[in-house]
Parts: sequence; C-alpha cells; structure tokens
Amino acid sequence: MIKFFRLFVVLALVFITVENVKAQGTLSGANTITTGVPFLGITPDSRAGGMGDVGVGTSADVTSQHWNPAKYVFMESEMGVGLSYSPWLRNLVDDINLAYLSGYKKLDDIQAVSASLRYFALGDITFTSEQAEIISQQSPNEFAIDLAYSRKLSDVFSGSVAVRYIRSDLTAGQDVNGVPTYPGSSYAADVAFYYYNEFRRSRKNNSFSAGVNIQNIGSKISYTDGEIKDFIPTTLKLGASYTMELDNYNSFSFSVEANKLLVPTPPVDSTAYGEDDVIWAGGINSDIGVIEGIFKSFGDAPGGMKEEFQEIAWSVGVEYWYNKQFALRAGYFYENEFKGNRKYLTAGAGLKMNVFALDFSYLLPTQRNHPLENTLRFSLSFDIDAFSNQR
Repeated sequence: MIKFFRLFVVLALVFITVENVKAQGTLSGANTITTGVPFLGITPDSRAGGMGDVGVGTSADVTSQHWNPAKYVFMESEMGVGLSYSPWLRNLVDDINLAYLSGYKKLDDIQAVSASLRYFALGDITFTSEQAEIISQQSPNEFAIDLAYSRKLSDVFSGSVAVRYIRSDLTAGQDVNGVPTYPGSSYAADVAFYYYNEFRRSRKNNSFSAGVNIQNIGSKISYTDGEIKDFIPTTLKLGASYTMELDNYNSFSFSVEANKLLVPTPPVDSTAYGEDDVIWAGGINSDIGVIEGIFKSFGDAPGGMKEEFQEIAWSVGVEYWYNKQFALRAGYFYENEFKGNRKYLTAGAGLKMNVFALDFSYLLPTQRNHPLENTLRFSLSFDIDAFSNQR
C-alpha cells in the first residue's frame, strides 16, 4: 500500500483541527462539513488576513477578486495588479506555500474586468511501496484561474459574475490502494453584489459598504474514474463595513462578516452516541446534485436549526489609516467547536505609496499547538494608472 501519510495530514489540517468535545444538546461530537479543494477558501491577502478574514463588504482593493469582484468598479485607480504570498502550515512542514496573483482594469466609469491566479504548492511527497521501497518523488499542487466582469447597476450598487477553472493534482497519477488516481478538475462561478455609499456627517467624510458573494457554484470534483465525487466549497459570504473620518489625517473602519458552506451536512452515525446499531440520523449523503445541495444546505443539519446556525463562521475586523498612507489592522475569526473549531486573532500593517503598497499580516490562534499558528501573509500591489501618470 502506498504510504502518503504526510499528504493526508496536510489535507486534513489545511483548514480545521477538531478537538475532543463534550456532549451538547442532541449532538455529542463534532460534525464538520468537509469538501474537495479546500484551498479555495484560504484567505490569500494580507489586508483581509489582518482583519480576521473580513473582505466581502470592505472597501475595494486590488485583491477584491477573491472576496467580491463587484467592488472593482468603485476603485479610484483605472488599473492595478497585486501579488500575495503565504508560507502555509509552517508548524507542520516547511515547504507548503500559497501564492495569489490578481489584477483589474476599469473599462469606463461603470464597468471593470478582473482576473486572478491562485497556486497552492503542497511540498515534496515521497511515495513508497508496501516494502518501503521508494516509488517516486512528487510535488502535488492545486491551482485556480478565474475571470470576472463587474458593472455598476446604480451610483451606489454593483454586481459581478466570475467564472473559474480549478485543477487539483494530489497524487501525481499514483495508484492508491490499487486504485488509479488522476488530477481532479472542476468549473465554478461566483455571483456577487456590492453597495458603497459615501456621505458627510459632523463635517467629516464617512462611508458605508456591504457585500454578498456566492462563491464556487460548480461541479463536483473526482480523483478517480468518477465513482467518488466531492463537493467543492460553495460558500455564501455576507458582510458590511463602516468607515468614519476623525480628521484630515485619521480614519477608522469597522467590519463584520458571516459565511456558510452551501454543501450538505453529513449524516450522523448513531454509534457515536453509544448505540449498538449504525443509524444515520439527519444530514444528506453526497450523492445529490450541486444545486439541490445548495438549497438543502439551509435545513439539513441533524441537530436542526441550532446546528444550522453553528455552521455560520463569523469575522470582525478594524482598520486604522493615518494620512491614507499607513495602516494598522486587527481582527478575530470564530468557528463553532462542532464545525471545525477555528478561533484566532489576527493583526496586520500596511504602507501605501503613490505607485505601490506593501501589506503584512500575522495569525495567532487562541488554542495551543494549532497548525495555523504563526501564519504570515505578505502582499505587494501596484497602481499601474499612477505609474503611467508619473512617466
């Protein structure tokens, strides 16, 4: 049997660590929702990463492609490009990395096009036989490419549609337990809307923004001949942000966001509750269609509406700007203990010049020995329009 323990650990801990929990209500343990290609949900940029993973309803920036591409039509600059990088799961291994390249171009005052490339490298994996003989050395990787079109629907409201191609190569064609495996691929789309309104209050400039994005509406992914297919992480994101100007040099933004996976909740094995016979209670198996799964995801949890609300993850963030050049950020991310149990604080800083901006963020989990501990993110963005004007 091929040994790929390290790869299993990486995939299992990319997003979640589930702690032992005591009985609560009708559920006596965790019932975490899992999907294929979870790398699509990793926060790629430092700005959102410094504010507790808040991004769908914040002000527009060059990395809006991941959070809400409808924001691009509200950018002040006509064109920009950004690159983000994060060493991932450094407490476990030292060669997993996430890179994110994004860019946009405003066609006029009401239209914009944008694109991004997300590349997730899972390091080097040594595949061995049952006799511990080395078969090959491979470098599994995953990537996603997307394009988006955004348009203003009014002076304060915009919409966007993005299309995405996803490719995931985890085994490099190796047989696993005698079963041939192949790179998995999928196609998906995002539908997003954004509201942004500037106004004066107490002789100061203020703004309110809000956004909604249904991400990764697409086909299931398979790594075999198609007998086993996994949902991709279709996600509903809702968020809002309020920015207030203290004076000509200082401003604060306060943001909040909620997100929920729109995929079926797995059924519960009653043997986990001390029963002798296996009885599957509630939940939906993964053999239903994608659209059916989206609609049923709002009411299929075995624990009823209480568990449905547990499936909502929350983020809050604050951002301070001095003279629109130097930023400080902080945030908190909360996920219920039965649904992944990610809880962490974040902090970040940013420096913005005429042509480029540099951002940094740091993640600090509230649990000890967490695989996401000390996660760093770096982002560099360029204002191509400002660069052209300086020539």
